[in-house]
Amino acid sequence: MTYKRTVEKTVEKIIMAIEKSPTVTQQELVNITGLTRRGVEWNLKKLKEDGVIERVGADNGGIGRRK
Repeated sequence: MTYKRTVEKTVEKIIMAIEKSPTVTQQELVNITGLTRRGVEWNLKKLKEDGVIERVGADNGGIGRRK
């Protein structure tokens, strides 16, 4: 149960950071969440696959937004 809450809090932090600043970088998300860069990448991939967020624009300089 603690693991699930931790994951939910991490996902909430990522979503809130993207909503606050759509151009937030992965490194900034590392600092915000305390995850490794790979952990941030995994969470972003999962959120995209689940249709929670989407990337708009180019890979370099694009923005994220909540669907």
